[in-house]
Amino acid sequence: MRLTRAAEYAIRCMVYLSTLGPGILASRQEIAEHAGIPSHFLAKIAQDLARAGFIEIRQGAKGGFILLRNPETISLLDIVETIIGEIYLNDCVARPSSCTSTACCAVHRVWMDARDQLRNTLAGVSFAQLVLQGSCIPGLSAEKGTAHVAYENIPELESESRVKCDQGTT
Repeated sequence: MRLTRAAEYAIRCMVYLSTLGPGILASRQEIAEHAGIPSHFLAKIAQDLARAGFIEIRQGAKGGFILLRNPETISLLDIVETIIGEIYLNDCVARPSSCTSTACCAVHRVWMDARDQLRNTLAGVSFAQLVLQGSCIPGLSAEKGTAHVAYENIPELESESRVKCDQGTT
């Protein structure tokens, strides 16, 4: 499975908004510039995120996007599957009827287990955790004190476990 560009951009958008916290308005241009997302592409992605109830879109000159939920309650899996649909690693897992050997195929179980492990890993990472680990967006991180929200109920992460990201990756 390869993550689509739209899913990568949606994750960056949500990291940025999570760094600001719920209820804080950020303009489309602000998010696009800080998160490295083409503005026109961000507008399309935001529609999907809004339909799923993660953000609110405000129109007009003073418009933008507002995070609606606490980042502690939003997982990477939530956002990835909002953008690309349910994760499947191959056709026999996605559409069992496409494979005549599904019931007795040893490889089918391996694909199912791998898919389940990936989904569980993504489901186990909240956007609050990502912000605390380092936002991967230049200039924004809870560690540097630029986040506007202090998240509760997240254990402090050891400094050696902090994630370091290149500007172009999520």
